Amino acid sequence: MAKGILGRKIGMTQLFSEDGEMVPVTVVQADPNVVLQTKTLENDGYEAVQLGIADKKSVRSNKPEKGHAEKANTNPKRYVREIRNALDEYEVGQEVKVNIFEPGETIDVTGTSKGKGFQGAIKRHNQSRGPMTHGSHYHRSPGAMGAIDPMHVFKGKKLPGQMGGNTVTIQNLEVVKVDEENNLLLIKGNVPGAKKSYVTITSAVKA
Repeated sequence: MAKGILGRKIGMTQLFSEDGEMVPVTVVQADPNVVLQTKTLENDGYEAVQLGIADKKSVRSNKPEKGHAEKANTNPKRYVREIRNALDEYEVGQEVKVNIFEPGETIDVTGTSKGKGFQGAIKRHNQSRGPMTHGSHYHRSPGAMGAIDPMHVFKGKKLPGQMGGNTVTIQNLEVVKVDEENNLLLIKGNVPGAKKSYVTITSAVKA
């Protein structure tokens, strides 16, 4: 069964292990999450627990949101996500804290990658460029659009376009340290997203 928590990426720092090795870590502020809803096989067709973090201003929330949050005796939340196949002991209104994870545990982290704007095929798809001198007219363009016979460009052709801003999951990351006092999780390596962006942390599916 899975477990998870929602948090906010603060930034990166480094720790030193007992044998003196430097470990780069990402710091995630995981304030207590509130269980807003539990989903069951009988009612919803699948099992999940809905978590929320960071209170939303009353002005910014609508009536259904307020009613949904009131069932859990809390305020509407800015970031709400579901954890599939979660543990059975979750109850509506319960708080989920960082102590559900332990150092050494393997986790998956999901976030929204940094937006890069409109980018060319070289940056976006890691394609190679042509020669920049010797009379070449082919520098950084995407090249041929495909064979002549279909008379159209196939779907999926790697072309310039919007890059970043996607939902990205990095799997099998390691929890280095759990700071219960400050609600912090220190995760080895990097996680998707900019500073102050929200992330979902779940137990690793491939562990």
